[in-house]
Amino acid sequence: MERKKIFTKLENNPEVMNALAKKLGLSDDLTFYDVYSLGEPELLAHIPRPAYALLVIIPPTQAWMTERETEDEALGDPVTYYNGGAATGDVKEPVIWFKQIIGDACGSYGLVHCAINGQTHQFILPGSTLERIRNDAIPLPRDERARLLYDSQEFEEAHRSVAALGDTPEPTVEDSGHTGHFVAYVKANGRLWELEGAREGPLDRGALDDDEDVLSPKALNLGLKRIMNLSAGAGEEDLNFSCTVLAPRSG
Repeated sequence: MERKKIFTKLENNPEVMNALAKKLGLSDDLTFYDVYSLGEPELLAHIPRPAYALLVIIPPTQAWMTERETEDEALGDPVTYYNGGAATGDVKEPVIWFKQIIGDACGSYGLVHCAINGQTHQFILPGSTLERIRNDAIPLPRDERARLLYDSQEFEEAHRSVAALGDTPEPTVEDSGHTGHFVAYVKANGRLWELEGAREGPLDRGALDDDEDVLSPKALNLGLKRIMNLSAGAGEEDLNFSCTVLAPRSG
């Protein structure tokens, strides 16, 4: 039996994510910023707009885990759903999503989801690892797409090159497990998408207007705040999460 790959867990901070984005081939015109508040404008003023993607670590409260199980039962292969019944080929998948089959690699999966979807994909450098991953993944069904990322030596090397920037020790099979879930929120085709490799597919969280980005009040209410409120409503409020945002580089 093939031994499952396990990566070193990444920390969700701008130093790590900017280094990984650069290694994979995202333009320096974009950068990750810390998000210090979800509701105080003065604490978001350092972030240029539009904000293209949020990358969040969310604690696995029981209320959220229960909702995840219910939602996942209704999800299927997005490639088959959007393209399988379109004989003319004019129905296209709205976002590119990868099922995670590498242990503890959720941070790198999250970054890839941020980088290859929505307007952000316009900032992918020609000939880069991200460009190859995106182009190769588009026509593949779910299982083959997952295997594409699993087999990518460039993806693995990029992850390994930035893991040392954090304080997380090397993993073992015995200690692999979730202390939190990396979730990416991106705006694509006028919708807010929740993308996480540990789910059963991409989740459409609702429509956004042209002038609304992932840090707009509506996007936050449809996405991250919805999960926070769900847990708080069940008496499980847990603020042990981190949030970074991908946005234009200032200056």
